[in-house]
Amino acid sequence: METQREKTHTCGTICLKYLLFLFNILFWLAGGVVLAVGVWTLVEKSDYISLLNSSFYSVSAYILIAAGVIVIMTGIIGCCATLKEMKSLLIVYLILLLCIFLLEIIAGVLAYITYQHLDEELRQNLMGTMQQKYKQPGQESITEAVDKLQQEFKCCGSHNSSDWTDSVWIQSTQNVVPDSCCKTPSELCGIRDHPSNIYKVEGGCIKKLEEFILSQLYILSAVGIGIAFLQLVGMMFTCCLYRSLEEEPY
Repeated sequence: METQREKTHTCGTICLKYLLFLFNILFWLAGGVVLAVGVWTLVEKSDYISLLNSSFYSVSAYILIAAGVIVIMTGIIGCCATLKEMKSLLIVYLILLLCIFLLEIIAGVLAYITYQHLDEELRQNLMGTMQQKYKQPGQESITEAVDKLQQEFKCCGSHNSSDWTDSVWIQSTQNVVPDSCCKTPSELCGIRDHPSNIYKVEGGCIKKLEEFILSQLYILSAVGIGIAFLQLVGMMFTCCLYRSLEEEPY
């Protein structure tokens, strides 16, 4: 009877080990996804940082990179604790999972609050940035960011193309809008502001930039919820494995 019980415990422990190991592989992959999203945000969309008077965008990217690294490292610790059946390491792993879970909740709340502030800041500053800094000496990064924004989102001006009327640069050139407002950009194409030539009826850039930032938050939220669910499952498996090891006769 005792031998049968020991076999049952051993079988249960082995099953839990493999389940927790599989979880750690998924957790490790999730960390890789978060890390990749952080790097992509920083590399591909960093031009837009210069349009914001806030460090929200760049800080968010660095937080994602740090979170990805932490998740990957936690996954490695979990694999080691599982394969070696080290109870002390399992406790460390469980604490790390719990800490990451709590940090995700805090980060989610802060991201929502910060977005509300960022949205208002964007509305207040984007037009001024375009009108006062576009193609001005020492503002090359602003100019490149505005041109990329208008071409990538197929928009012109902050709210509409007429925003460029009060631009410092427009008042000193024959252009009506920057060449980047044109549907087919070429030198001096911005001297004609007909809807067939520029993004005049498509709307301004501010709304599209807001939609882009919001879509990024939705993606991050979905990834965060997925990882949080994995963490809850992982914490459950970890507790079960720890209890099983406690009951194992050695």
